[in-house]
Amino acid sequence: MTYMTAGSANLPAAFTSFVGRRHEVAEIRRLLGAERLLTLTGVGGVGKTRLALAAAADLVKAFPDGVWLVDLAPTHGPSAVAATVAGALRMPDLGSRPVIDQLTAYLARQRTLLILDNCEHLIAACAELAQTLLSAAPELRILATSRHTLGVTGEHVLAVQPLPPDEAAELLRDRATAVRPGFAVGPANSAEVLRLCADLDGLPLAIELAASRLRSFTVEQLADRLEDRFALLTGGSRTAPRHQRTLRGMIEWSYELCCPTERLLWSRLSVFTGGFTLEAAEAVCAGEGIARREVPDLLDRLVAQSVVLTCEVEGLPRYRMLELVRHYGRERLTDSGEQHQLGVRHQDFFLGVAERANRDWYGPGQVESLAMLRADHTNLLAALEWDADPRIRLRLVSALNFHWCVGGFLSEGRRRFEQALAAGPEPTSERAWALLGATWVAQNQGDLTTADRWMDEAEHLGEVLDDTAVRTTASGLRGVSAHYRGRPEESLGRYEEALAVMTALGDEREATSWLLALACGQAYAGDPRAPLTSARLIASSEASGERWGRGQVLMALGHGAWDRGDREAAEALTRSALECMRGFNDYAMVARMLELLAWATAAGGAPARAAGLLGSADALWRDAGTSIAAFGPQMAGHHLSCEEAAVAALGRAAYAAAFTAGGLHGTPDRAVGFALAAGEGSGADTVAAVGGGAPAVGSNDADCPLSRRERQVASLVAKGLSNRQIAAELVLSPRTADRHVENILGKLGFRSRASVAAWWAEKQAS
Repeated sequence: MTYMTAGSANLPAAFTSFVGRRHEVAEIRRLLGAERLLTLTGVGGVGKTRLALAAAADLVKAFPDGVWLVDLAPTHGPSAVAATVAGALRMPDLGSRPVIDQLTAYLARQRTLLILDNCEHLIAACAELAQTLLSAAPELRILATSRHTLGVTGEHVLAVQPLPPDEAAELLRDRATAVRPGFAVGPANSAEVLRLCADLDGLPLAIELAASRLRSFTVEQLADRLEDRFALLTGGSRTAPRHQRTLRGMIEWSYELCCPTERLLWSRLSVFTGGFTLEAAEAVCAGEGIARREVPDLLDRLVAQSVVLTCEVEGLPRYRMLELVRHYGRERLTDSGEQHQLGVRHQDFFLGVAERANRDWYGPGQVESLAMLRADHTNLLAALEWDADPRIRLRLVSALNFHWCVGGFLSEGRRRFEQALAAGPEPTSERAWALLGATWVAQNQGDLTTADRWMDEAEHLGEVLDDTAVRTTASGLRGVSAHYRGRPEESLGRYEEALAVMTALGDEREATSWLLALACGQAYAGDPRAPLTSARLIASSEASGERWGRGQVLMALGHGAWDRGDREAAEALTRSALECMRGFNDYAMVARMLELLAWATAAGGAPARAAGLLGSADALWRDAGTSIAAFGPQMAGHHLSCEEAAVAALGRAAYAAAFTAGGLHGTPDRAVGFALAAGEGSGADTVAAVGGGAPAVGSNDADCPLSRRERQVASLVAKGLSNRQIAAELVLSPRTADRHVENILGKLGFRSRASVAAWWAEKQAS
């Protein structure tokens, strides 16, 4: 299966066909049209998950706010259920409230379908969550799968039965043709096919495992061998229900038919939770019986036998095991005595993944890095829970700081820092850096009191350990708190000091962090050095391919332009900042950019577009659990002025309609797309308002390396127009417009349109 996370759904797109169950699919659709909680019950392996997904795929259009799969199989402990749901929804987690409160507020106004899959080991927690969410969100529907009912008032239950003989035979035929092309069910083998499917109790999982064996067995041979196998099982476990004997027997027999190295890999792969990559399998599972070069071939063999499934998560190719198959492998791993060794390898591997992502953050692939960490979120949590050296745990939780703060897991990060710090109280360097990481999380949550306490201890450890980097980082973070408390002079002084020391120490990554803080701080404070510092940061970001920090600096410059009354520069810089935020799930950051763009748009004579931008920002603010007012009275004042101007121009009813329409773009990616698309016509609208023609470009730029025509093109690039739009505006061929943009980039030494926009805004301000 492929986990599709684009848009408002994360449903798997099946690699194999869905066979039968038409009546059940129709019944699920009917029940969810009338009822709010439906639980599919049935024995393990009967196909509850696949049935739920097939029905849900037909319902995507009925739920405009999304159909979301929440796989609870890797979730351990009732307290983690709400966080797992929030993660599946990619809900913004600012950590200022309990996750369940954030969830209820997030879903309260949405028409959403949640699929809570594999609830049986967390029945009480799932029941409580379902009741809480359904009470708070009147348009929410929940489809649960479990071996047991949830026992919630209003729950409707649909018992999923094994496949009837004809559908079971069709499933066997369909899966068998994948491993044995030309396989067919006909008069010569139909009786044996029906016997085999009956012996397998019509359980889809057992049938799929059996079908993978038809590569080397005939149907009759397979049926005979299974009968012998089940006879042995019956003799050893007469009290077990038949379906349990059938399924375990099928899994056990599949295990025994594997060669020794395949069995060994199967058991070792069970150390992963929520899936794994080929790289992870090679690093963790190779050694003592399996050479690293053998892992890809062994994995292919396990895939061919339906023991391992291929999938994609966040667009990344991965593997996974069904929970029943993984559980059996874990039993074998425990029996082998390798469980501790594999746990340590698993933790070491993911520590390396996290530390590389942290070290290389200010470079290309930031969105991809966050996607990779999200895909392995359950593995990362398992690694943090492994009972090993507490210093390793501290290193891992610290290395995941961007995952917590930028990836949208603030509450989870706060909990994990607190647990790791409690488990590792010794005065070590690892603890000092964990305290600093925890400080940043607390600052992002607005908990400056706790941040102060953690900074105090980190600073003390820096003195005890004589660690200049720790002391300097603690001082820089005090600058962050000073900024939040409205003391810009103190914050800028601390940022400058941190930048100088980290540069002298040769720590390029930390130096970049403090250069970013300084550039933004100067821009917001109206410091005259801001353009130069920002240009330095933008040049560095473009050279490395970094986008997250560049977006923040462009937004800060946009605020500076707005404060000095340069509406066009503010709009151009903000549009460039939004371009940088594509793919980041940062609700608050995108909302701030939308606000600024709305102010500039309204001032530019486009009140309807401004109202839509305010509506989109409002949706993001609500889901982030904050508002523009949290960023100070000045920001709130600009917002109110923008709103009043738009209402005055449009009238209350038209304003409300535009505001509501904008609010439909309620995720960061949707909002960015809406904002940039909405602005594509703004250049033309502005031109029409002043009488048409290309923007006037002054001829007093004697020191400007661009020709007059190139300056015209640069001004339109700064407005956010595409090359095709520039060609239409200036009556040029698209190829000529392309060449002008290439010349501009070459003459100015830039690598992106955002740099051209920033350069143009600075030229107009000077």
